[in-house]
Amino acid sequence: MFKVEDVEKIEKELELQSFYNILFKNKKINISEPILNRVEESFNFLKEFSKNKIIYGVNTGFGPMAQYKIDNSDRIQLQYNLIRSHASGTGKPLDANCVKSAMLARLNTLCLGNSAVHPSVIELMTALINRDIIPLIYSHGGVGASGDLVQLAHLALVLIGEGQVFYKGELTPTAEVFKIEKLSPIKVELREGLALMNGTSVMTGIGIVNTIYTQKLLDWIISCSVAINEIVCAYDDHLSLELNQTKKHKGQQEIAKRMRESLSDSKLIRNREEHLYNAKSDDPIFKEKVQEYYSIRCVPQILGPVLDTIKGVEKILVEEVNSANDNPIVDVEKKQVYHGGNFHGDYVSLEMDKLKLVVTKLTMLSERQLNYLLNHKLNDILPPFVNLGKLGLNFGMQGVQFTATSTTAESQTLSNSMYVHSIPNNNDNQDIVSMGTNAALMTKQVIENAFEVIAIELITVVQAVDFLNYQDKISSKTLKVYNNIRKIVPVFKEDVIMYPYVNKVKEFLMKID
Repeated sequence: MFKVEDVEKIEKELELQSFYNILFKNKKINISEPILNRVEESFNFLKEFSKNKIIYGVNTGFGPMAQYKIDNSDRIQLQYNLIRSHASGTGKPLDANCVKSAMLARLNTLCLGNSAVHPSVIELMTALINRDIIPLIYSHGGVGASGDLVQLAHLALVLIGEGQVFYKGELTPTAEVFKIEKLSPIKVELREGLALMNGTSVMTGIGIVNTIYTQKLLDWIISCSVAINEIVCAYDDHLSLELNQTKKHKGQQEIAKRMRESLSDSKLIRNREEHLYNAKSDDPIFKEKVQEYYSIRCVPQILGPVLDTIKGVEKILVEEVNSANDNPIVDVEKKQVYHGGNFHGDYVSLEMDKLKLVVTKLTMLSERQLNYLLNHKLNDILPPFVNLGKLGLNFGMQGVQFTATSTTAESQTLSNSMYVHSIPNNNDNQDIVSMGTNAALMTKQVIENAFEVIAIELITVVQAVDFLNYQDKISSKTLKVYNNIRKIVPVFKEDVIMYPYVNKVKEFLMKID
């Protein structure tokens, strides 16, 4: 549907890769002439079709006030009233990438030709995205039933030349920025207010950003899991093709494969047949563990569902972003207008609940691996808290474990479902709602928490590698991770202030290449 300059031409549906290119590679978008023609055809059809008919949001009030007919002379003012009255968000402003993603999602929906907006809406939204003019949208306000009404009202507010935007890093009145950039606000022609606001684009946009970061998280927890297997000189059979192919889940098989590939040149992983099957021992008690703890040997079984869930979430979000998700739906081909509830956010809400559950489980795995490294009674090879200094006098990684534990606990609480949490509102017109935007934002927080815990684990991992002098024995992939973390965090024996290092490592881990 868009042409991403110098990268790709998307003719049918917007894919996740396009969001990645536009959000993180700063690629520009062009709307093709056929798309603009389709939008204009939809607009012209509804403008003519709505004459002498009752069309919701064109000549009626909104929500429970839809029973009130609007005079022709007030129809345009109705749209402005809707935008201004619903621009009522509070809380923290959404991140620029989340807003840009939401704008792209809304733009894509409007380009389908089912919303009957004037082409000027498409043109202005494209200009805002391409010029990194980011509307001020607050995190609180959406219940995700009539779509993201409140958050999208803040986007619509900017399109009519009001409200505020982030421009070159500064929060600035929209009117000033439009003057500088020589942009003109849209003039409402028909139902632009409702068409802009009545949809799932904010929750979907945030959700897409969430999935991109979750893929990054998965890469890092696999790296951690590979490293801890090396540190404890684990046996290789729990990652073997033979064992993992006996379970039919694709995610588990893929995780095991990725770990085997990462460990292919490690000098630390042991072959069970060599060390146990052919070794003779008359000792009644084995000095070495016959099997590793679950946080080490069950990684494919734990992260497999995470991978499978991410793929499922991505599929639903791509479907949602390429759907007409407002009301009513304009069908130019059949010359009809259909009233319904495509704005309801249950699909996104459920997927965000799934995503935050698996990210929390991923975080719990990281926290347990961290605990294993820090507890000398469990690992039998490292000093308490991987303390490279003087025991008793120095503390090693003791302090940051509290942070990891606390952060993991917060994520566990945040993982309670929003999908099944509904509060009727809007004079009970919205008597069951999705809370999809809340679900997406809570998932975003859980993802950020996970990066913090993994940052702490990775600092611990590199300290352990130094204590054991394993730099020449770890795999090349683990060595690359080791070197990258060591560029940020020096080897420390004496106690140091930890929070700057944790935050710098987190920032490094969250960097999207």
